[in-house]
Amino acid sequence: MFDISLIWSVMPTLLTGARLTLVLTALVVLLGVALALPIALARNARWSVLRTAANGYVLFFRGTPALVQLFLLYYGAGQFDLIRGSFLWPLLRDPFWCVVIALGLNSAAYAGKTLAASLAAVPSGIREAAFVLGLSRARTLCHLELPLALRTALPALGNDVILTCKATSLASTVTLLDLTGTARLLTSETYAPYEVFIGAGLVYLSINYILMAGLRQLERRLDLHSTPRTA
Repeated sequence: MFDISLIWSVMPTLLTGARLTLVLTALVVLLGVALALPIALARNARWSVLRTAANGYVLFFRGTPALVQLFLLYYGAGQFDLIRGSFLWPLLRDPFWCVVIALGLNSAAYAGKTLAASLAAVPSGIREAAFVLGLSRARTLCHLELPLALRTALPALGNDVILTCKATSLASTVTLLDLTGTARLLTSETYAPYEVFIGAGLVYLSINYILMAGLRQLERRLDLHSTPRTA
């Protein structure tokens, strides 16, 4: 029989697991953003080798499930003696960092493709004006093209943040007690999966609602969708 009081009784424990979900989300987003720019620049590069490498990266990580990528890293890396003897092994044997790296690489593929399209959409006249003013290519990119591209890409990047938060639920498959992992543990203790996972769903909904509200506020502050004012 459905017991609504059980939802509230397990909520403190679920919120404890939500802390790890938030930490994972933040680290995955940071890694994804850090890798997105070089991927975007490679996709828009003049050299076909760079474009091919970037397109192959995006194709692999967008075309295969994130769960498969996580399993390949967590279960597969330890099969190679070269990896076990390298400086990367302390990270790759830790499920926490495996989740961060796997989901970060996955997030970078989506963010990199979005940012590449936004950079390509920057009017060529801006680059020409910067060249006339004597600005270097690096300064033009950092001070003109990238800020404009980020404004254009922010709504899509915001959606990626929400998807990343939900994707962290895969951490429970490699023993981490994030929100989903905590819910699975509570289910085995209470034998009430319906109530427990409704509670977990409410926590996810609250987190993502706050993230969406914050991203919308950021878009408004940047006047992404503003219209010209009339006198």
